[in-house]
Amino acid sequence: MGKVTGFKEFERQDEKYTPVDDRVKHYKEFTVPLSEAEITKQGSRCMDCGIPFCHSGCPLGNLIPDFNHMVHQGEWQKASWLLHSTNNFPEFTGRLCPAPCEKSCVLGIIEDPVSIENIEKNIVERAFKEGWIKPQPPKTRTGKTIAVVGSGPAGLAAAQQLNRAGHTVTVFERDDAIGGLLRYGIPNFKMEKEIIDRRVAILEAEGISFKVNINVGVNYDVKELKAFDAVVLCGGATERRSLPTPGIDADGVVQAMDFLTQQTKVVFGQEIKDQVLATDKDVIVIGGGDTGSDCIGTSNRHGAKSVVNFEIMPKPPGHRSPTTPWPYWPLQLKTSSSHQEGVERNWLINTKEFIKDKNGKLTALKTVNVEWKMVPGERPQLIEIEGTEKTWPCDLALLALGFTGPESTLADKLGIERDARSNYKAEYGKYQTNVPNIFTAGDMRRGQSLIVWAISEGREAARQVDLYLMGKSNLPSKDMSGDLVTL
Repeated sequence: MGKVTGFKEFERQDEKYTPVDDRVKHYKEFTVPLSEAEITKQGSRCMDCGIPFCHSGCPLGNLIPDFNHMVHQGEWQKASWLLHSTNNFPEFTGRLCPAPCEKSCVLGIIEDPVSIENIEKNIVERAFKEGWIKPQPPKTRTGKTIAVVGSGPAGLAAAQQLNRAGHTVTVFERDDAIGGLLRYGIPNFKMEKEIIDRRVAILEAEGISFKVNINVGVNYDVKELKAFDAVVLCGGATERRSLPTPGIDADGVVQAMDFLTQQTKVVFGQEIKDQVLATDKDVIVIGGGDTGSDCIGTSNRHGAKSVVNFEIMPKPPGHRSPTTPWPYWPLQLKTSSSHQEGVERNWLINTKEFIKDKNGKLTALKTVNVEWKMVPGERPQLIEIEGTEKTWPCDLALLALGFTGPESTLADKLGIERDARSNYKAEYGKYQTNVPNIFTAGDMRRGQSLIVWAISEGREAARQVDLYLMGKSNLPSKDMSGDLVTL
């Protein structure tokens, strides 16, 4: 694949960012695209691997060496066809995926891995620009109707696949616009929402019906779902994790998703009463993941006085840890573009108290340094280090602690069993709940996870629904041990 000696001749090149002083003044994407000639070189770095491990690294099973080769050859339309054969929404993954494929790239053993994610983004953007991505409604309809609850990547993928099979699909979204966490949980500077609208317009033209402001089980009676032949629940894992810490009820302690959602709605002209702003405030973001990073970038755009980040885990090494050798996902320090915009990062630190004034307003955080005690066969123990207590000035504390699982409303009202982690119970590969015509996929089934897993599960669940309704399916599947299909 690619140029036989490409990986020896060309170094990895990534997109550059516009200067920090410029980009923190707006909420637009700020990457500087590589030239077509440079992207072609990057595609040629893909080695002629005997076994391309990038396939196993990607939950979608993307045909990575194949589309890299097409880019190297200048066959962009073929590259787009190959990319879309396994991934419904490469414009999302090309911007937001942490790229497990790159972490398992064979070239990554000795050099920087192939820039797979950026190549993917360039392929799909070229395809939209050239008009290659067009609505493809099914030629015939089966007469079967399907309700998809939730319009995140899992729901959208399931809906498109089921529509391609000829079923009539209705997608229900409780928010005022389609996209799930892609819409309001991801800041605009990471993905402008016109990217979602562009794809949704294609899906609508293919015949999918979208209903917004419909919260199934709340303002839409679950009995109405009986009108559908099958239901696919893709509501995500939206129960937010909190802390059992004194003072957490202080005015100024805010869940990260509330903070991020408000700002995205304001970007699109919505008026938010009492919007939470970081302007001129000492901000502390608790949680070191992607959501925490998004809060840091947003706080800097608000004009925060200071931004500090707490993480209770140890600081990861700068390079791949020996405990996570190739091709596994590496334990390694991640520095995002938001971190580069200004933040003080702290590891092995635990919040002991949110300090508030007599009016209940947050004024400071009290912390202690910690260490983890590892005992073979036992759960790690968190040990506080005496004499390390510290008080930090803080007007706004943002809780970016992830999610504990899906909300229980639909499970309770539909009689769906849940597993030990509170996820909606459905066997991987089957996606069918204990209620035969109700399926579930994405974070609602597996817990908080990656966008590529959501799309993969949506696709795979769609095939199982099709099999349930029709007894056979021509929809593609990663698992070729069952009914063989073509892409």
